[in-house]
Amino acid sequence: MIRKLLYRIDKVLSFFEHWTLFIAVAAALSTLFVSVITRFLTRWGISSTLTWPEELVREVIVYTTFVGCAAAVKNRALIRIDALPSVVKGLKRPLDILSHFTLMGFAGFIIYYGVKMAMFQHRMGMKTVILQIPQWVIYSVLPLMGVLMIFRLIHVLYEDISGNKIGEG
Repeated sequence: MIRKLLYRIDKVLSFFEHWTLFIAVAAALSTLFVSVITRFLTRWGISSTLTWPEELVREVIVYTTFVGCAAAVKNRALIRIDALPSVVKGLKRPLDILSHFTLMGFAGFIIYYGVKMAMFQHRMGMKTVILQIPQWVIYSVLPLMGVLMIFRLIHVLYEDISGNKIGEG
């Protein structure tokens, strides 16, 4: 029962992560390509340079970094020091579980302060300089990342404790 629920959640989150990351990166690459072309054409006086692609790319980098953290948890690809578990084999599992709970605390911290920062930006009515995107939309990626990380950490903890892989639903 729990395994099937986690499997369905995994499928939904994977779909969301893969497609939003793909669309965001494709949009950033396309606009950056157009920006390079317009700069090239400006040499001959054919066009003028665009300023908004750089801002869009900066916001996409922020988004992909934070959403990519959740994907890294799923793939067990976060950077960590594993010298002690390599030396003392019996500590691997307890230290992995401790690491997951520590990361859950970090995700909770990010959710709490991300919500506070997004609400502050909303109250202040701040917008990006060129695209005029409300800043609260950009800061909302912080609590989103925290929630995604917690779901991914629950999956990883389940796999570590039960020994069952979720992806084999």
